[in-house]
Amino acid sequence: MWSVRVHDKARKAMLRLPSPVVKAFEALLFDLRARGPVAGNWPNYGKLDRQRHHCHLRKGRPTYVAVWWEVGEEDHSIEVTYVGTHEKAPY
Repeated sequence: MWSVRVHDKARKAMLRLPSPVVKAFEALLFDLRARGPVAGNWPNYGKLDRQRHHCHLRKGRPTYVAVWWEVGEEDHSIEVTYVGTHEKAPY
C-alpha cells in the first residue's frame, strides 16, 4: 500500500475541475494507493523522468492531466503535484 499526498496547489485546482474529471482523478488516487506510481493502465501514461509520472484524466479539448512523483521508494510515498489542463502542465 502506497501513501498518496495531494499537493495544496493540486487540491485547490481540483475544486475548479469539471465533475467527470474529479471522479477520474479520485479513481487515479485509488489506483496509485493500491498499485504504486506506475499507472500503465491509464491513458497516455508516461514517465517524465526518473521519478515523475503523468497520465491523461480526460481526452478532448481541453485535455486534463495529472502529474505525480515518487517521494520515496523506501517508505512507498507519492505526491501529486499537478492536476489540470494539458496546456499548463509542468513538463
